[in-house]
Amino acid sequence: MIATTLLILLALMALAVPVAATLGVLGIALDKIYGFLPLTRAAGEVAWTAGNEFLLVCLPLFIMLGEILLRSGIAEKMYEAMVKWLSWLPGGLMHANIGACALFAATSGSSVATAATVGTVALPQAKRHGYNERLFLGTLAAGGTLGILIPPSLNMIVYCVLTNTSVPKLYLAGIIPGLILVALFVGAVLVACRVAPRWGGKRLQVTWAERIACLPDLLPPLGIFLVVVGSIYAGVATATEASALGVVAALMLAAWTRHLNWAMLLDALEGTMKSTAMVMLIIIAAMFLNFVITSIGLTDKLTGVLKGLDLAPGTMLLAVIVFYLVLGCFMETMSMMITTIPIVAPVMFALGFDPIWFGIVVIVLVEAALITPPVGLNLFVVQNLRKSGSLNDVIAGVTPFLVGMGMLLFLLAEFPELALWLPAQLDARP
Repeated sequence: MIATTLLILLALMALAVPVAATLGVLGIALDKIYGFLPLTRAAGEVAWTAGNEFLLVCLPLFIMLGEILLRSGIAEKMYEAMVKWLSWLPGGLMHANIGACALFAATSGSSVATAATVGTVALPQAKRHGYNERLFLGTLAAGGTLGILIPPSLNMIVYCVLTNTSVPKLYLAGIIPGLILVALFVGAVLVACRVAPRWGGKRLQVTWAERIACLPDLLPPLGIFLVVVGSIYAGVATATEASALGVVAALMLAAWTRHLNWAMLLDALEGTMKSTAMVMLIIIAAMFLNFVITSIGLTDKLTGVLKGLDLAPGTMLLAVIVFYLVLGCFMETMSMMITTIPIVAPVMFALGFDPIWFGIVVIVLVEAALITPPVGLNLFVVQNLRKSGSLNDVIAGVTPFLVGMGMLLFLLAEFPELALWLPAQLDARP
């Protein structure tokens, strides 16, 4: 049963069948081969249940939040401000890419939206200032992954739905690892530019007066972060309600900057609808597949295989890391999470791993999947923005940042408090 499932999955992926269709067809095939009842008749109920999940309402809202910031020009001004503040470092604009991704991640919740937004603004600068194109592309693709580690995060919400984990606690757990990953990415650029100074491009000459003058352009994303995340921890709003507050704050900022008009709103709504339709179709197909594999007993078989390995917790963690890294080469991140977490998470929890800590580990592994070939989504996003050259350039550019993610996983394994300290403070509140 397990071998058949893998063969069908690999065959569909080899044929380049879209992810949602792959998951749906796999579910139908398993039903026809192993189902004792016509499970496909439950597809409508599964789709209704998936679409009716309260937490998932925030998906289109976070996507719309990012679209408004992009269409209103706020994201472009934020990037220009980061350039002026970080241009003194070796590889200045590449640090600006990472910094802008980190700031935008604190408002967007989507890696794809983060990479696309910052990449749209940043890419024209690479050749103009003589940067190593591969490394420059790598900072955009890898920096975009910060969108799902630094809260708010769509993938964190999906993990919480699947494991019945607290969204506020997981959001808090992602802050320190997210900042550490930003530092590791910055360090990777510094090392690369130290080894090959010519990769760092021409340094921009910026006065302190110009830096001070652009400070207000850094405030909007920080303000939205405080509205979204602050409202959750203040007890004013749930995660879903906070995403709606974020959209309202983004609209107010667009109106303040005089970019709020019908044309901008229509563009933002169209982008939101396209992205939401893609994500929700994947979620519905993946939930149907989960329903089928649970009904035919495949989940129990897989869980039994994992438990039957009788590995020590540390060895099992290493096996799970390798499993996700390999799987990430072939599957889209959202579908990978929805398909695997219901199987892997119970085994890891039974071994004594903290659900919040394991959630951060999974998110970091999913980040790596976003930039590992051949299916790394951010690789294609950046290459599509580039519209020329080979995808291999982007793949080569992200290699140093994959090393940085590996270092973060090591730190999380050695020092779990990096993820657990802030959630513990939430529990300690009177």
